[in-house]
Amino acid sequence: MGRVYLTGAGPGDIELLTLKAYRLVKEADVIVYDRLANPEILKEAKSGCEFIYVGKADSHHSLPQDEINELLYQLSLKHKKIVRLKGGDPLVFGRGGEEALYLKSRGVEFEFIPGITSAIAVPEYAGIPVTHRGVTVSFRVVTGHEAPDKKKSQIVWQNFKSDDTIIFLMGLHNLDKITKKLIEIGKSKDFPIAVISKGTTKDEKTVVGTLETIYQKAKDLPTPALIVVGEVVNLREQLNWFEE
Repeated sequence: MGRVYLTGAGPGDIELLTLKAYRLVKEADVIVYDRLANPEILKEAKSGCEFIYVGKADSHHSLPQDEINELLYQLSLKHKKIVRLKGGDPLVFGRGGEEALYLKSRGVEFEFIPGITSAIAVPEYAGIPVTHRGVTVSFRVVTGHEAPDKKKSQIVWQNFKSDDTIIFLMGLHNLDKITKKLIEIGKSKDFPIAVISKGTTKDEKTVVGTLETIYQKAKDLPTPALIVVGEVVNLREQLNWFEE
């Protein structure tokens, strides 16, 4: 029986792939990869490596999660090294924990290979530090897209009254709802917010606005996109290095 490596591919820029992830990609017998993993990474695989795409988009999943879990188990019966390649980090809304639990239940060995999460790297490439002395001392990372079958949201909006930087992942389609909720709990309509599309790639585009204006300004940006809410957004004017 083989071992499954639940591997973070980083936020998009191929040079942000870790050395350990790079080595495992080159050694893998099979790579099971997501939509958000840079496909250029696959070019580093050895000859004969098998590639299996299991990407998920808002309206279409090439494989449901339970079938992905079983696929990884079946592959472990045939191959020694299976790389499960996920955008960002496998445990930051990457469902790596679910896959690991399933593999554990089937007696399959696994490893987590951390990746640079888009929650920090994408704002950084856009010139927005998630923490900054004198501005904020903490940040939150929140899903912007909860499972549609949930009867009740797990997001406690009242917790966002503080001065934390708030990063919403996968939230572009809920941008209008997010901004209205933040205003509803007491944040000013003029509070700064940015939406960053295709961060850390050559197609990166950032739109800055306020909670009142950002939806109309950013609603048509292509995904993947990340939302940053906080006073740190105001630092972009001075720190924007990548897009310039």
